[in-house]
Amino acid sequence: MRLETERLIIREWTDSPADLARNYDIYRREEVTRWLGMPAPLSGPAQSQLVIDRRREYYAAEPGYGVWAVESRGTGVVAGSVLLKPLPEPADGPGRGEVEIGWHFHPDCWGHGYATEAAQAVLAYGWTLGLAEIHAIARPDNTPSLAVMRRIGMTRVGRTHRWYDMEAELYVTRKEGSA
Repeated sequence: MRLETERLIIREWTDSPADLARNYDIYRREEVTRWLGMPAPLSGPAQSQLVIDRRREYYAAEPGYGVWAVESRGTGVVAGSVLLKPLPEPADGPGRGEVEIGWHFHPDCWGHGYATEAAQAVLAYGWTLGLAEIHAIARPDNTPSLAVMRRIGMTRVGRTHRWYDMEAELYVTRKEGSA
């Protein structure tokens, strides 16, 4: 999968030295991982290879879905990740096949509109997969992510505890023309 926007390239993570180093630099930071429900930030560069290997396995197991690198066209540096994937079975019973969009960016790339730009591209891609709706969740105090959800046209549904063992704000968007 590869998408391009005016400023970004959205692509699969690779095991190149640059991707491994940047992945580690993003996910070693508590200011990033505290929003993700990770048990702890990455503690060493070797963990970055394991994370990227899992992503690559996911690309093969779930065609069309994944956690992708978001690269700046101007610098070639990976700014962060954007994802589109089925949400796990919810805590309150069987799910309806809900699909989630999300983003994780390096702090040196915050405030540039990259999350919004990448999310808009991935939403458009999601509609090409035949999805009728796409969900996003964030911790209630994650105001930057909540702002991205609003900027990309998502509608707040309310608070939920359905996924990832946490309280979250749930937003949803529907493809134009779907009920």
